[in-house]
Amino acid sequence: MSCFSERRRRTSPMGGSSRNELVPSKLPRMNGWSWPPQAFQVAGWLVYSFFAIVGFGIYIPLLPLPWNQVLYSLTGIAFIVHLFAHIAAVTIDPADASVRAKQSYSSPKPLFDRKNQQHVIQDLHCYLCDVKVGPKVKHCGVCNKCVEDFDHHCKWLNNCVGGRNYWCFFVALCSATMGSFLLVVVIFFIFIQHYLDPNTLRTAPQFGSMLGNGTWLAFIPLAPIKTSSAGLLILAFITVMLCIVCLLLLCHLLGFHFYLFAKGISTYDYVKMQRQKEARIIDIEAGQSNDAKTHNKAPENQDHSIDCEPALSQSSSTCKFDDGVLLSSRIPGSICTELENLKKSTEKENRLHYGTKIPTEKTEREINDINCWRPSADEEAQSPSVQSVDSVPVVQDPLGSSVMTPDDT
Repeated sequence: MSCFSERRRRTSPMGGSSRNELVPSKLPRMNGWSWPPQAFQVAGWLVYSFFAIVGFGIYIPLLPLPWNQVLYSLTGIAFIVHLFAHIAAVTIDPADASVRAKQSYSSPKPLFDRKNQQHVIQDLHCYLCDVKVGPKVKHCGVCNKCVEDFDHHCKWLNNCVGGRNYWCFFVALCSATMGSFLLVVVIFFIFIQHYLDPNTLRTAPQFGSMLGNGTWLAFIPLAPIKTSSAGLLILAFITVMLCIVCLLLLCHLLGFHFYLFAKGISTYDYVKMQRQKEARIIDIEAGQSNDAKTHNKAPENQDHSIDCEPALSQSSSTCKFDDGVLLSSRIPGSICTELENLKKSTEKENRLHYGTKIPTEKTEREINDINCWRPSADEEAQSPSVQSVDSVPVVQDPLGSSVMTPDDT
C-alpha cells in the first residue's frame, strides 16, 4: 500500500492565501425570526410564558374581589402590550432603505478586506452591502447588513434595534417592567395573607366544599387543580425571586435609555464615547509614566556630575612675603592663612625681645616649618615666578624685626 498516492486533506480554504481577502461569508439576517435563534431569545420567551401561566392561572385568581378583576386588567394589559410590541420589534427589518430595496438576503456577502478599504462604510458607501447609505447608518456584524439609525444589536430580540423598530423595543421594555412589578406585588400580597388571614384568599366558590386550609386550588375557575400549601408557597418564592431578577435588569436597561433620551444620543454613540474616553485616559497615563521616568533620570545625572570650579577657585590663593615675592599657585587658602598668622605672631614676639639676634626656639621651629614647605614640581612649572620659601633667611636685623637677606649682612 502506497501512502504517497493518496490525496492530502486540506486544512485551509481553497481560495485565497490571505485571511484578509474577500471570501464568501454568512447570509445576512432579515429579522429576529431568521435562523438560528439566540439563547437569550429562547430564554426570554420561556420566562414570559412562565410568568403568564403562574400569574393568570394560580395567583391572581386567589385575590379577593374586586382586586382580582383590577389585577386581571392591569397585568393583562401589560402582558398583551408586551407581546405585540415584542413581536413587532422582532419582525420589523431595521435595515437601511437601500439595503431593503436590493432584496439580497438570499445571497451571501463578502467579508471585509482592510487591504482595500480602511472602514466598512466610507464616504457614505458600504463596501459589503455595495449601496449608498445615510450618515447614521452602521453595518451590523451579527446581522451582516447596514442598519438605519443603528442603536444596538439586541440578543433578547435576536434582531438589531434601529430607527424603524426602536419604539417597539422601548414599549416592550416598559410593558415588561410594568408586568413584572405587578406580578411581584400580587405574590407578596398572597404570601403575607396566607399567614395573616388565609380565608381572604379562599373566596372563590370552588373552595366552598373544601375543609381545612392545607389544600389550595390552582387554575380556577376553568380547571381547578388541588395543591398543598407548601407547594403554593415554594412556587411563590421561586416566582418572586425570578421576577426580582428580571425587574432589576429591566429597570437598569430602562433607566439607561432614559439617560440616552436626556443626552440625545444612541447606545452606539454612548459606546463610542466611552471607548474614546478610555483611550484618552490610557494616553494620559502613558504620558505621565514617561514624564516620571524622565524626572527620575535627571537627579541621577546630576549626582554623577561633579563641579570642580568652586573647589579650584577656593583652593587657589596668593601669598606675599616681605621681600615682595608673590607665592601664587594652587595653594589651599588655609595654608596662606596659617602663614600670615605665623608671621604676625613672630613680629609680635620680636617686638617683645627687641635687640636680640637669636629668636626663641618656638619661633625658629615655626619658621623651619615654613622653610620645609615647597610647592610641587608641577606647580613650579605652572608658576615660574614662584620662589621657594628656603630663600627666606632666619637672620634678623638687631635694630628691627624685618627679615634680612645674606647680601644685607
